[in-house]
Amino acid sequence: MSHSLQKDEVAALLEEIATLMRLAGENDFRAMAFDRAARTIENLDGDINQYIEKQTLTTLKGIGNSIAEDLYIYAETGSIPVREKLLEQVPSGLFSWLKISGLGPKKIFKIHKALNITEITELKDRCKDGSVASLPGLGQKSAENILKSIRWMEQFAERCRVDEAEIIADSFVGILSDAEGVEQVSVAGSLRRASETIGDIDILVAAQEVHSENIMERFVRNSEVVEVLGRGTTKSSVRTGEGRQVDLRIVDPEHYPAALMYFTGSKEHNVAMRQRARTRNLQLNEYGLFHQNADNQADFNRPLPVDSETDIYRHLNLAYIPPELREGHGEFELAEGGISPDLVELRDLQGIIHAHTTWSDGKRSIREMAKACTRRGYRYLAITDHSRTAAYAGGLTVDRVYEQWKEIDVINNEYAQRGTDFYILKGIESDILSDGKLDYPDEVLKGFDLVIGSVHFGLENPPDKMLDRLMRAAAHPHLHMLGHPTGRLLLQREGSKADLNRLIPFAAEHNTAIEINANPRRLDLDWRYGRKAREVNLMSAVCPDAHSEEGLDDVRYGIGTARKAGFPAQRILNTFSLEELMKRLG
Repeated sequence: MSHSLQKDEVAALLEEIATLMRLAGENDFRAMAFDRAARTIENLDGDINQYIEKQTLTTLKGIGNSIAEDLYIYAETGSIPVREKLLEQVPSGLFSWLKISGLGPKKIFKIHKALNITEITELKDRCKDGSVASLPGLGQKSAENILKSIRWMEQFAERCRVDEAEIIADSFVGILSDAEGVEQVSVAGSLRRASETIGDIDILVAAQEVHSENIMERFVRNSEVVEVLGRGTTKSSVRTGEGRQVDLRIVDPEHYPAALMYFTGSKEHNVAMRQRARTRNLQLNEYGLFHQNADNQADFNRPLPVDSETDIYRHLNLAYIPPELREGHGEFELAEGGISPDLVELRDLQGIIHAHTTWSDGKRSIREMAKACTRRGYRYLAITDHSRTAAYAGGLTVDRVYEQWKEIDVINNEYAQRGTDFYILKGIESDILSDGKLDYPDEVLKGFDLVIGSVHFGLENPPDKMLDRLMRAAAHPHLHMLGHPTGRLLLQREGSKADLNRLIPFAAEHNTAIEINANPRRLDLDWRYGRKAREVNLMSAVCPDAHSEEGLDDVRYGIGTARKAGFPAQRILNTFSLEELMKRLG
């Protein structure tokens, strides 16, 4: 065998082949075989490389001779002939269609074959002229939804999700951090402010002028760059393979704190800070904080001592304002009088709430998710698989709920006998039905430790109807938390229009939390509702909505949103100890 394989790598490869088959219009039974094989690999307890070395993959249920041979070839060569053939067969334009909300590979092939189109622009035109609506199994509503999703994508074409931007930024910071002459390097702009979507990626470096040329050379000439958009001595811009623009600015080390504040923004925050400086006969700009001269301009010969951003805030009679809050959205009220806003931090989290397993649509077993949590130092995990209405996601029937509880009891007993300080809570992500009711009778609901209620269908309902639906659920005596309250998918699908400024106080009144769904595709509750949440003392939780072990780490994006919304640790449920949480849940 030429190289070692990881389970997730192999499962993702098999899933990709299944998607390609559907895009190519092949028999769905064959595609389903690759789906089943992907699930088998994901749930494999042992090392997949042992099965490949011994060529015993066919002993695993769900993997036949053909797929086993494909994987043996992949281990040897790094490619699979069937995948290469499909990539040649499927028009490249169709891959972008997969980003359209509600349009899966089978529907994509149907439209492509019937109308002989491959580009999104063509799809848009055919939705407008009625061609898509006339196809069997689609109709006018489908065409309208496709158009709506395309318009939504086009509106944000120049932006990307925070997790996508983070990968790019981390790569550039790594490339620059050990360059000769670099004294400090930081991400700035909207990424530093933990915005939910990112446009250009801003990076700031502190270095003496003598090193600028060498640093710029390293920036523009690395494997991430496909195009140099502009190059200067203190600023350069490049385009990455993902289509993102990255801007680098190099400043003198003594100007770095003020430059970091300036280039972090937001514009609204910077304007307010400059105005605050002027009222104190000072001038704030990207070079520093200065006394004013006779013409009310910055006297560059009389700077105030500034070694960090904190010094700038202190000179203006403010506590340090964390970057996430700098949106001109009430942050100055929180920092008046020199007391820094008390915001939740990643290290405050004691457990994971909202995770899925192989009992519904997750990729890991309860045991595997629990082990992943203990490895990360968490003390508890609330398993919240889908409820029965979500049949498409393997939602649990009542009988399967009871079976899952038994498995959780067994694992918890094992932890107790070993003296391991870890506990699994019995939870559910219950669908909120059209009438606002939850998905199980009360006698089942009351047996859960934690009930999250989420809307997964009917998001296009009128705002008042959706608000009523959410309020009815929030008032249910067995509901602890509302999940992803708008149902939005960032850059892909707009959420419901329910008035959250009315929902938030209602939920707080009924002692119902509203989660901050940390999945970077959602980040829902939106941070802009933080002020209302603070007014009514709304409880929340930073929930990864994890469907895999890696998904647990999405909590860091949720922490960014929670901080941006101004949540302190004491209003985030999963910062509580297990004992405190169970008491809170009743």
